[in-house]
Amino acid sequence: MKKQNAILFLIALIITGGFIIRGTACQASAQNVGLNIGDKAPDIELNDPDGKPIKLSSLKGYMVLIDFWAGWCGPCRMENPNVVKAYITYKDKKMKGGKKGFKVFSVSLDRNIDDWKNAIVKDGLIWKEHVSDLKWWNSIAAKTYNINSIPSNFLIDGAGIIIAKNLRGQDLQTQLQTLSE
Repeated sequence: MKKQNAILFLIALIITGGFIIRGTACQASAQNVGLNIGDKAPDIELNDPDGKPIKLSSLKGYMVLIDFWAGWCGPCRMENPNVVKAYITYKDKKMKGGKKGFKVFSVSLDRNIDDWKNAIVKDGLIWKEHVSDLKWWNSIAAKTYNINSIPSNFLIDGAGIIIAKNLRGQDLQTQLQTLSE
């Protein structure tokens, strides 16, 4: 009977995704990478306007808005003041779960570096994390995230888990307010 219970216990652990190490029940550490809420966001590594590579994963520990936009996109440019306001309000606030603060990781779908740089300055996008491969809709990041319209965004927590998508205007502020301490 004890052997049968032990086998049933092991089967239950396998089904639920847990396992045993040195007598301690542990949750499997591999998180599904994907684009749904609850998934680990795929990493992005693209160059900033000066040609320096920046990885999304370098922002681990921060609440991050992955913001897909472009200088040529009218709706994106109209949304940028909301993103700036959210950044200014929450960049230094502690977020729930001991998070360090709030960052914006801007992914541009521009084709021209000067247009991209000018839009950053004109719209007052004061954070440092601006990236692009200047490939327009053929951007590797846009393809990875299945972006087919902009503006588009993903909010990820300090562990890189997607917690919300396509927050615009007051919805972004409201979500960040519920996550700040």
